Amino acid sequence: MKENKEELLEMLEKMLEIREFESSVQQYFAEGQIPGFVHLYLGEEAIAVGACSALKEDDYITSTHRGHGHLLAKGGDVKKMMAEIFGKVTGYNRGKGGSMHIADVSLGILGANGIVGAGLPIAAGSGISSQINGTDAVTVCFFGDGASNRGTFHETLNMASVWNLPIVFVCENNMYGISMPQYQSDGRKGQNIKDVADRAVGYGISGITIDGNDVLAVNEAVNEAVKKARSNGGPSLIECKTYRWRGHFEGDPTNYRDDEELEEWKKKDPIKKFSSFLLDEEIITEKEFKQIKDKIKEKVEEATKFAQESAEPSPDDVTNNVYFEEVE
Repeated sequence: MKENKEELLEMLEKMLEIREFESSVQQYFAEGQIPGFVHLYLGEEAIAVGACSALKEDDYITSTHRGHGHLLAKGGDVKKMMAEIFGKVTGYNRGKGGSMHIADVSLGILGANGIVGAGLPIAAGSGISSQINGTDAVTVCFFGDGASNRGTFHETLNMASVWNLPIVFVCENNMYGISMPQYQSDGRKGQNIKDVADRAVGYGISGITIDGNDVLAVNEAVNEAVKKARSNGGPSLIECKTYRWRGHFEGDPTNYRDDEELEEWKKKDPIKKFSSFLLDEEIITEKEFKQIKDKIKEKVEEATKFAQESAEPSPDDVTNNVYFEEVE
């Protein structure tokens, strides 16, 4: 039970870390300290943590424009991430990538991506590399419901199916593609199906729909899919139903949805759901829970201070690390 408790508490810590990190980004973006756009992961923490907890260190992930949660869940450095979002030279991409393009190949993080659906073909390449190199590395490919309408989704699922690639496709269905509802039986909709997972049948692969606000359900589903992929069983599609608490981006007026809908989904807060389970099962005490929250808050505050105090990139460095140069 001790090992299981440690794993459960690690998942809780990661979820709290993402929540605190994103809340800080929200605050400092509103104050004008963060340049560019930010797309927050608030309310979706269970998916990234549940999925990445099923992976080994040498497995891969591909991410999206809403990628902070994925990167933290896979082990991304909080200080480097915050510095990159602040546009500082100490960031992952030396301040040149910003919120939507953070990557760390050493951790199997093949990059967030500002282009909707662009992580899908990258995942295909990653899956092919595992086959060519003869490793058992699996790729988890995160994408949204809106991305599942793009050609990259269909092309990649077809290739992954035909070539039996070791990929787990994780659709984060947060109910809206920007301002378009994914499905409404009596109104606007971006798709004529309720469940994105239904599309798996067209490619001859397994597809399931689960509660994306239940970290244990996500972890169980991804664990099974990863085992299948690792044993040459091919790809799977897992649709996680969830909801983003903020707009598509910070500054989005969100006038396409009503407050009642948001409040109903906030009642399904994934962190509250998981922490209540841990408290009810006496896996954690209220005191321990508070200690974890305080530790995470301090960690994110230190990361923010590090980012604020870091230098901005020099104009003289503008072309460095941008173009590939052959080394003789």
